[in-house]
Amino acid sequence: MAQKPKIPKGTRDFNAEEVAKRNYIMETIKKQFQVFGFQPIETPSFENSETLMGKYGEEGDRLIFKILNSGEYLKKLSDEDYAVKSESKFTSKISEKALRYDLTVPFARYVVQHQNDIAFPFKRYQIQPVWRADRPQKGRFREFFQCDADVVGSKSLWQEVEFVQLYDAVFSALQLNGVTIKINNRKILSGIAEVIGAQDKLIDFTVALDKLDKIGEDKVKEEMLNKGIPQSGIDKLQPLFSLKGDFIAQIESLKTILSTSKVGLKGIEELEFVNSTIEELGLKTAKLQLDVTLARGLNYYTGAIFEVSAPDGVKMGSIGGGGRYDDLTGIFGLKDVSGVGISFGLDRIYLVLEELELFPTTIKESTKVLFINFGDQEALACLKAIKGLRSNGIKAELYPDVAKMKKQMNYANRRNIPYVVLIGDEELKTDTFTLKHMESGEQSIVSLDHLIDQF
Repeated sequence: MAQKPKIPKGTRDFNAEEVAKRNYIMETIKKQFQVFGFQPIETPSFENSETLMGKYGEEGDRLIFKILNSGEYLKKLSDEDYAVKSESKFTSKISEKALRYDLTVPFARYVVQHQNDIAFPFKRYQIQPVWRADRPQKGRFREFFQCDADVVGSKSLWQEVEFVQLYDAVFSALQLNGVTIKINNRKILSGIAEVIGAQDKLIDFTVALDKLDKIGEDKVKEEMLNKGIPQSGIDKLQPLFSLKGDFIAQIESLKTILSTSKVGLKGIEELEFVNSTIEELGLKTAKLQLDVTLARGLNYYTGAIFEVSAPDGVKMGSIGGGGRYDDLTGIFGLKDVSGVGISFGLDRIYLVLEELELFPTTIKESTKVLFINFGDQEALACLKAIKGLRSNGIKAELYPDVAKMKKQMNYANRRNIPYVVLIGDEELKTDTFTLKHMESGEQSIVSLDHLIDQF
């Protein structure tokens, strides 16, 4: 007996309704991207391994899906390669490509490769799938779509302001009111690391700090100790864990904590600019909040860091995030090209909209009317009418087989098709149609013009 087929863990099939809902989110995001002046690009689903590896930190690198070389790749390995038993060295010889982990690093590669064809500052958006060898859980998948917008070629903080507005515009358009746009600055984290004497362990420090909302204060401190950050330095972090008040109050506290750090004070200055400008411009439904423990754990951020939380009462991880990366293209040989970008978590946004019942009811509509098939002559008349309906943008279809009426009606019910049309001998003679509303059972005799007007 053949084994029942399955899909890999962390991946999903999508039915017609789910695809329609996902398309609704993507089209809403895409519309706002375009309104804000972003242009679309696409990059390959896989990249050369050297393009991706080493860009996401040690934890991120472990989550990259490697692609085995084609052909008899094992024959190219020597006895010494087998004997070393080093995963990194072994993998590099049997895998030269990898599935993209996100859209940002491939975008940086794109900018460098096409720099002579790009007008800077370059504003691009990209909506494509990415892959991560993560442990599947609610809202976390191994294959998922990212919806990114980035600007490269400008160091202006007005870009950060625009991205806060873009987040607000998208979530307002989705009727997802009350989201929180959290913001921090990598310079502040660097300043904190400097103050506690952990400049050489900035990455370890930020990776641990980024887990605060997941594992709690005690576990974060324990991880920092294990990474070699001294207890005396961790003790100096205590004011951060208890930082309270509104944006301005937290900024004032940070000025005291980071009074001896030039880079930290620069980060505070940048945050003050973004906050004061947003206060002047206003937001529709979102709120901007300072979160000094926000780190996002990615090596390439150098300035502002963003993360978006769902409205209160919805248990979900971040539904968006991003930040500034002043030296990302430098790793591919293009220096002094600053960039900043944000991403929307399509799958998590979907789950939030579903939980809050925010999808439009019309999104479930597919075929509006099904024509019942009584035979070849009747089917031809049906298709002539269907052609007229479709030319007016009305979704209509013919049941393909001559089958019992009950079977065709059940098909309409299972597809949630609200109307059926019947053409029999009498209708053929009078060039009319019998229109039936499936829910109420009401029937009426109509002409083609009236049928088009009905919809």
